[in-house]
Amino acid sequence: MIAIYPGSFDPITLGHLDVISRGSKLFERVIVAVLQNPSKSPLFTMQERIDLIQQSISHISNVEVDCFDGLTVNYAKLRGASVIIRGLRVLSDFEKELQMAHTNKTLSEEIETVFLATSTEYGFLSSSVVKEIARFGGSVDHLVPKHVAIDIYKKCYAKIHPESTPTVKNPTPKIN
Repeated sequence: MIAIYPGSFDPITLGHLDVISRGSKLFERVIVAVLQNPSKSPLFTMQERIDLIQQSISHISNVEVDCFDGLTVNYAKLRGASVIIRGLRVLSDFEKELQMAHTNKTLSEEIETVFLATSTEYGFLSSSVVKEIARFGGSVDHLVPKHVAIDIYKKCYAKIHPESTPTVKNPTPKIN
């Protein structure tokens, strides 16, 4: 059985990799499908995201990376997939993902959505959180694979590895 795991993966996180790894044990083949989302301004180009994901999953033999635009169910049919994998972190994810699963079912009866709850340590993690931390000079080494962290630092936020301690903008004056 072929499953697709769609998303923007901008950037791929350890939470995404947890879902990919666990999904690869449940399905014969998993296709990580990188979505071109015109409503987002990505940090990484489509090709950069594909390359970062390929480096991250190279040790998992039954996982491949591809890209698409348009409806996920149409892409799933095109690739012969019968399952869409979605990761769930918090209750609000479930509400949104359940609505999307029902919508997809109206578009294609033969495609099922399988929800995988994220591992506890990644319950807070999203690509947006990673980008926000990096924008303010924080370390993202514990949130993404090392090669992804290096590219984040190089690409836009810092020329050297940032310190994880915050800087004081307006220090309190000393009173004598």
